[in-house]
Amino acid sequence: MPGVTPSQTIGPFWHLLADPAWSDLTRFGADGERISLAGRLLDGAAAPVADGCVELWQADPPASETFPGFGRSATDADGRFHFKTIRPGRLPGRGNMAQAPHLALGIFARGLLRRLVTRVYFDGETTNDSDPLLASLDDPARRATMIARADAGGTWHIDIRLQGEAETVFLDV
Repeated sequence: MPGVTPSQTIGPFWHLLADPAWSDLTRFGADGERISLAGRLLDGAAAPVADGCVELWQADPPASETFPGFGRSATDADGRFHFKTIRPGRLPGRGNMAQAPHLALGIFARGLLRRLVTRVYFDGETTNDSDPLLASLDDPARRATMIARADAGGTWHIDIRLQGEAETVFLDV
């Protein structure tokens, strides 16, 4: 059938993952504190998901000509993904409750019929305790699945577990 495109989990733009520039949200010269976010996408048995896609969005700083506010990273053979971005600030939330600085992640992988969405917060951020979403999670172990930790080089790390023990908290959006 002419004009028919084969179905793909994340639509017709899978080829954009081949360009590593999509994972660098600072590539147009954005101003602000530059950070790196790295991690692994893991299945329920803690095995790497080698053919996944992680999308990153952030509302702060606002998208502009120098900052797209959106990026994509393919996972490698070890399930690793990596982004360069600008550290976000606090955001207004429902009922004038301020949200702690965070990044939003969308996860696409084989076997998922729709994307999974989670957030990444920063370890040591004093406003995490008052963030409405984090405060809604009673179990500290569940909250911890959304907290990235910095290494000595300044890269923030978080692993995304799709299911099983230490499953990442996913949001119903």
